[in-house]
Amino acid sequence: MSNIKIKLTKILDGDVYENRRIRDDYSHDASMFELLPDLVIAPKTSQDIKNLVKFVSTHKPELPELSITARGAGTDMSGGAINNSIIIDMKKYFNNIGEVTYETAQVQPGVYYRDFESETLKYGALLPPFPASRDLCTVGGMVANNSGGEKSLQYGKTEKFVLELKVIFADGNEYIVKPISEPELRKKMLQQDFEGKIYRDIFQIVDDNYDAIKAARPKVSKDSTGYHLWNVWDRKTGVFDLNQLIIGSQGTLGIVTDIKFRLVPAPKNSGTLVVFLRDIDQLGDIINRVMKYQPAAFEGFDNYTLMLSFVLFYYFNKTLGWWGTIKLGIQLIPDALKLFRGIPKMVLLIEFNGDTREEVAAKVRACHKGLGKYGKKAMFEEDNTAAKARKFWIMRRESFNLLRQKVKDKHTAPFIDDLVVNPEHLPRFLPELRAILKRYKLLATIAGHMGDGNFHVIPLMKIEDTMERIKIVPAMREVNELVLKYGGSLSGEHNDGMTRGPWLNQMYGPTVMGYFVAVKQIFDPQNIFNPHKKTDADWDYSASKIRSHF
Repeated sequence: MSNIKIKLTKILDGDVYENRRIRDDYSHDASMFELLPDLVIAPKTSQDIKNLVKFVSTHKPELPELSITARGAGTDMSGGAINNSIIIDMKKYFNNIGEVTYETAQVQPGVYYRDFESETLKYGALLPPFPASRDLCTVGGMVANNSGGEKSLQYGKTEKFVLELKVIFADGNEYIVKPISEPELRKKMLQQDFEGKIYRDIFQIVDDNYDAIKAARPKVSKDSTGYHLWNVWDRKTGVFDLNQLIIGSQGTLGIVTDIKFRLVPAPKNSGTLVVFLRDIDQLGDIINRVMKYQPAAFEGFDNYTLMLSFVLFYYFNKTLGWWGTIKLGIQLIPDALKLFRGIPKMVLLIEFNGDTREEVAAKVRACHKGLGKYGKKAMFEEDNTAAKARKFWIMRRESFNLLRQKVKDKHTAPFIDDLVVNPEHLPRFLPELRAILKRYKLLATIAGHMGDGNFHVIPLMKIEDTMERIKIVPAMREVNELVLKYGGSLSGEHNDGMTRGPWLNQMYGPTVMGYFVAVKQIFDPQNIFNPHKKTDADWDYSASKIRSHF
């Protein structure tokens, strides 16, 4: 690649790295895969990215493996942020926050969500679909994965908050993408250029197959699989929104360089009902009962994560600082004493918002009273202010990092980590899921978004052990078949990547999969953007890239 590095250095103002140590740093994300890139590039401007895309497009015929993967903070759990060709790091220079109001905000994709939120809160506003990795991820990664999190139950996912994108397509030009009216669409389709062809070809797919595409939409509250064609064209409103393909595409259709978000007012007051479940046999029934009280958020994590949090509470120094960690430890003492009555199998966090503390307290008490019949199987704690419940929310948000970094001899293997099944099916689904995990002797933690039926089931394995690795495919197949049997989705927010891309055909069938393949071909005819993800993912390829050492 040295010759390519020399050529790129001449046409880019940004940084071009070929150093092995730097390449190693970008060879993995939060998934179980590893791909060593040939080059890492930190572009300074959109012009840099345009020049890079044109260079790769020009040289792709002679160098078939040449490709580009845009990367934010590398927190992707499906292998979507790694590549064996060129990685472009958006954090270093694409990290400016533009105009912010109480309703909207302009921001570049390399900005950390934590920094973005600090700015929006100055205006009393919030971008609510942040994931549990809110302190680690970038806003560009949220768009790429169509992220969601604890507040998605009330507000929906990232796809509902993107007003406008700037995107560099495969022709090397930058375009503004936003919802447009039917007359504007007709005008776009008359353009005799690459952009016009995209609009013509996508419109033909979504209009010619309108009913079939609308019917293909997963019948769950959240989904991050495939390309969301069903959200692009609405005949009733006459609105055509190409953003709905870019969001959740994991950078496979183009490179996002700027984002305009819609914001919502930040909650004035919130409180949480904490439920310590002694067993989870009735978890499905409890979830359905809680949902009758319309919580703003409904999360949970299991006993393994709880005990790690007690034992390793000093780890939270990264989030809280040392003084904050000490205070957290003091706050945890009463809850640690409760464990003498039996370690709960799961901790549920049921959050309510309101204009006043009194309103919040009333909602928390009502839900507590409504769950009274489960008193023999649960302990309850009313935390009627956000500050009191913060300790548990930190545990939930940091659960995956605790597992990934602090469990000796075993490693997180997120291959069944993001399934969604509608809550009404959970009383039957969860026992069947546990039976599969038991059959394969998988030590797996369970956390996630209970109100959405979105579970993060993360096995802890010695992935480098052959006998452990051979469990992955059959266990994944059985879990996937179980999810689809109940009309669920294989991914609620972590997306496809190298993990679930190979199973898209199983979820959607050959006809809809054909539409997805056509979308990729229309946007990226040479497959220069983030290959081996989404529609061209192949499990044999993915399996060959599972990390052999940690």
